[in-house]
Amino acid sequence: MPDDPPLTRRQPSRPADGGYGGQAVTGGVMIRSPRYAVVVCRRPNNGGLAWRARSLHASYAMRFRRFPLLRGALTLLETMQVGFWALTFAQRVALGRNEDEESSGIDVSGIITMAIALSFMIGGFFVAPVFATRWIENTSAPAILSPIAEGILRLLMLLAYMWLIGRLPEVRRTFQYHGAEHKTIAAWEAGDELTEDRVARYSRAHPRCGTSFLLVVVLIALIVFTALGNPPLWWRVASRIVLVPPIVAVAYEIIRLGGIHRANRFVAALFAPNLWLQALTTREPNRDQITVAIAAMKAALILEDEEPQKA
Repeated sequence: MPDDPPLTRRQPSRPADGGYGGQAVTGGVMIRSPRYAVVVCRRPNNGGLAWRARSLHASYAMRFRRFPLLRGALTLLETMQVGFWALTFAQRVALGRNEDEESSGIDVSGIITMAIALSFMIGGFFVAPVFATRWIENTSAPAILSPIAEGILRLLMLLAYMWLIGRLPEVRRTFQYHGAEHKTIAAWEAGDELTEDRVARYSRAHPRCGTSFLLVVVLIALIVFTALGNPPLWWRVASRIVLVPPIVAVAYEIIRLGGIHRANRFVAALFAPNLWLQALTTREPNRDQITVAIAAMKAALILEDEEPQKA
């Protein structure tokens, strides 16, 4: 595979509109098109661009995306799988290791890593607040106060986590790439030219950001768990585990609708807190970082444009 992304062959046309998203990685950006994921990173030794692309599994890219709620669960699995692939490549580039190194067969380490990440998320953000707010049951406060306090604590934990990691220098640089990713996708969605000067004008907040998704998940969890009341402890803990997938699925549909109807003033006002929250997870990118994001976007567009559309 050539060192530079496929930018010089021709400018991409605008393929059929679909979900274009991505994520920031160490020293670069991953862009996901309907059928491809492309990661582009800047090499620390010479400043060149390293890139890799992979086609997405058919169940992720095509048929099952038509089914509401189911597509939310599939998107979460895909995001974790593709995100781990992109992060692994970016880490190899950052450490100057062999960029062509690819695992063969089942990626056991990737599965273990994703399982640990899911366990941490569910245990830390969903189960732990149940025990942290149990003391309220021993007071004269109304029973409904316990799940409400649990939900508020969950929200505060999310905000504190984002604020704390954003203070780390390496994470701040990654957050700059996060801003570059948002600006580039916003420029493409607006039909603007993908140049550094044009892309830099756009906001670094985007309604379909994963940060927004996490906030919606936390708020839906607050509503659902408050509606369940104050059942026995074992049921509260179990519900915080088994109800995570449907909560995630509903949150995905809400974020999706928000992205589709973001021109509506009411929808824009409703989703304004989501955009404000991204001030914690994005930073204003420099020109070089925008260049990397544009390279990833153009590569994804060209790959998508060159593959014949499937019925």
